[in-house]
Amino acid sequence: MRADKAKTIRKLKTVSGQIDGLIKMIEDDRYCIDISNQLMASISILKNINKDILGAHLEHCVYDALENGKKDEKIEKIKEIEQIIDKLNKI
Repeated sequence: MRADKAKTIRKLKTVSGQIDGLIKMIEDDRYCIDISNQLMASISILKNINKDILGAHLEHCVYDALENGKKDEKIEKIKEIEQIIDKLNKI
């Protein structure tokens, strides 16, 4: 992985804390809108992490394959990106 590992781990730990908070909110029978807002905050951070990781993948792995790889490796990297874009469009 070429994304900033320390930054990624820090963000994931933030989400982990938010998930723990969500569990507590549900156990405490908190207000639905408060729970939903916390869920959306967690989702937002996860999307941001994914953007960082995919950006680093494009900048390093895909670029390297396009510059130095064999034809089948280039095609594979492009297909991977197409599949990820397809998945992102479904969520």
